[in-house]
Amino acid sequence: MEIHKRFSAECRADIKAHIKEAGGNEVFFAGTVDDAGVVVSAAVLARGHKTAVPANHPRAKDASVLIHNHPSGVLEPSDEDLGIAVDASENARGFYIVDNAVTRVYVVAEPVPAKKISRLDDEAVSAHLSLNGEFAKNNERFEERESQIELARRVCQAFNEGGIGVFEAGTGVGKSFAYLIPAILWQDKNKERVVISTGTINLQQQLMQKDIPAALGIVRKKVKAALVKGRQQYVCFRRLYYLIAEPDLFFDEREELEMIASWAQQTHDGSRADLSFQPSQALWQRVNSESDGCMGMRCDYHDACFVMKAKKDAQDAGIIVANHHLLFADVETRLQSAGYGDYAVLPPYERVIFDEAHGIEEAATSFFSEELTRFKLAKQLNTLSYASRSARGAKRFGALWKLAPHIAGGEERAGEIAGALEGVKESLLGLDGAGLDVLVASYTARLISITAGRFGDVFAAFHKLIASLSSCVSPLQGVLDECAAALENQRGEQSLKLESLMWEAKRAHKGLLDAQRFCKNFLDWQNQADTVFWLEKNKFMPRGGASRDSAWYARFVQTPLEIATKMNEGVFEPVKSVVCVSATLKTAGGFSYWMGRTGVLRADKARVAAAEFPSPFPYRDNVLFALPVDAPLPQEAGFQSFIEAAIPRLIDAARGRTLVLFTSYDSLRSAWDAALGELSARYTLLRQGDDDRARLLDKFKNDTASVLFATDSFWTGIDVPGESLSQVIIVKLPFSVPTDPVTQARCEALESEGKNPFMELSVPDAIIKFRQGFGRLIRHSDDRGVITVLDKRIAQKFYGRLFVESVPETQRVAAPLAQVAGEIADFLRGGA
Repeated sequence: MEIHKRFSAECRADIKAHIKEAGGNEVFFAGTVDDAGVVVSAAVLARGHKTAVPANHPRAKDASVLIHNHPSGVLEPSDEDLGIAVDASENARGFYIVDNAVTRVYVVAEPVPAKKISRLDDEAVSAHLSLNGEFAKNNERFEERESQIELARRVCQAFNEGGIGVFEAGTGVGKSFAYLIPAILWQDKNKERVVISTGTINLQQQLMQKDIPAALGIVRKKVKAALVKGRQQYVCFRRLYYLIAEPDLFFDEREELEMIASWAQQTHDGSRADLSFQPSQALWQRVNSESDGCMGMRCDYHDACFVMKAKKDAQDAGIIVANHHLLFADVETRLQSAGYGDYAVLPPYERVIFDEAHGIEEAATSFFSEELTRFKLAKQLNTLSYASRSARGAKRFGALWKLAPHIAGGEERAGEIAGALEGVKESLLGLDGAGLDVLVASYTARLISITAGRFGDVFAAFHKLIASLSSCVSPLQGVLDECAAALENQRGEQSLKLESLMWEAKRAHKGLLDAQRFCKNFLDWQNQADTVFWLEKNKFMPRGGASRDSAWYARFVQTPLEIATKMNEGVFEPVKSVVCVSATLKTAGGFSYWMGRTGVLRADKARVAAAEFPSPFPYRDNVLFALPVDAPLPQEAGFQSFIEAAIPRLIDAARGRTLVLFTSYDSLRSAWDAALGELSARYTLLRQGDDDRARLLDKFKNDTASVLFATDSFWTGIDVPGESLSQVIIVKLPFSVPTDPVTQARCEALESEGKNPFMELSVPDAIIKFRQGFGRLIRHSDDRGVITVLDKRIAQKFYGRLFVESVPETQRVAAPLAQVAGEIADFLRGGA
């Protein structure tokens, strides 16, 4: 191969000089090619010895072609070279081998010509949001917002430059249109798919049903958008009909099962959200789609499969709307095997927008955690073998017994394996009991050196469970192997039936292997400093909520200590443009806390741009920030009694129309009980947990005489504009529970670095959540209301000012409760 056709003379000279400088050893280069395909520059990525060089370098992703030399002069690629070439080709890069004198070249993989990118004109894009734009023409209430226009410009720049944009956009900026219009125009110009990842179902629905259609109308483009849900949200015909074929096993749920079957024949969507009723979680998990149990093209129901239809819809879409968990599932799949050029959980993409980006760390921590409970593993065991006893005698169900006719030894051998599965169930109960013994005096416990002595029985139970699992997994693999051989002699309906049974058994078998791996990880906890191992006590409530039948169980969890590394490797480094937007990203005046926790600070600093776009809403005129100064501090004995007396008075002052946000469900329940008798005659009292979250929110929105007591998820992502919400009561500053095992571990990690975990982690984390709670109040420019904080630490502690300074300037009152209640009533009456 003629080297002068592949390299410029200057580039050849540079490469030769770098090789000489490295003592003639192997050197790994990232090359850039011009429009003619000639390598015109080469940057050194790594240096090695005479026969090897490190080839895994983050800057390699920016190369047009990867180059390295063979000091021996023999340019034939080694197996390692071929592996690099395959990876390079999958990522549209070439791979060359040269000699030390750079006089000869062997082209292992041809470079793919760089795609021509059409840049966005940020002025033209932002003009769509100006007074003279299409948005203004079609919207009588349109108000030009300079912050929205500037945000749109910055999103354009992130797309044009391949950057990472971190943008805080206050409530009312109109962030959805500020990123949707650039995203749509980018996709239309460059045919590159854009993924929009959100934290809540509400925002996904708003984007799909309202904002995206409106944005398409504004720019007058036809770009297809698709909402992608996790496959567990869809019913699986094969699993549904498999379950229906078990006539007695699920007798108690037969009516629900038949309702699902009837719905499945009529629905166009096939997702759980389309159901007119809520089936039990346990039943839905038996009929939903799971990747481990999917037969793909071999499934008899493939043509009707809702998941396949959804994937096809997504493959054809230029804009994908997903949630954070689904995006992280895609990231994990790509990191493990798929790369970024093929369909993984999502179709290939090169641009990502995170809306509600404040929740990235929590969502990623949740996704990348693993857990084991007796209920989770029992699901896999019962799929294989389950005995039902009635007046008519005992019956045996499950995939194992249906596969028995196809294996040597038939039911006798199946019975032996079923006996071993019963042994797993016994071991599982033993592990659960050992875990509950550790949790006898607390709801959580973390496995660390000083507590390891308490876990002796847990370790023993893990060993026993591993042994009992081992007695099952090999025999089950043997059954699957024999059935696979039998399948070769089957034809038609019998073949499909056998293969379907095998997939159910394979899925359960993988569940047992996963449980075995989990147990081994727990036992090896001392060698995994990047993981938190902990237990949690939970109460199982059977359907209908009959507390007398409830039971405690132990949840064993392993959680990553930090997610920044994985986020950088899986998102910020490989994805060409990443835009992160939220109303609450800043703490103590900067973005460093959020950027550090999520991995942005680990990315190339030249790619990162951060900016704030303040809310245009008139907080100074329309919001009163109230603090009863006679409240005890939260750690004092009288605090709960004070809030139970204060909350009814404050609700009366606002004439209902109040969202009361707690950090503890126990505190919520006690305050609810105290308020019920006093307020129920005047207002509709709603409590989180008494109904589905969406239905509770609808009742609260539609009844202006209602009050909602809530915690956790109601701090974020709810939108109640207008009179239905005139007061938000924040009972306590939302610090993480100090006994939370993951928080403890992260604090200890900061301490080991000589940092103050309270100021570096606890305070900024609480500020972001506090700002989210504050943001529930004003949703439109003409909304008017009160933020009442019952936690006096906001005024008395040195860190309190950080909370106050983190929210917009408002009118303020700090006085005894009686005066505060009067001023709240006067303030709201003045706006009536």
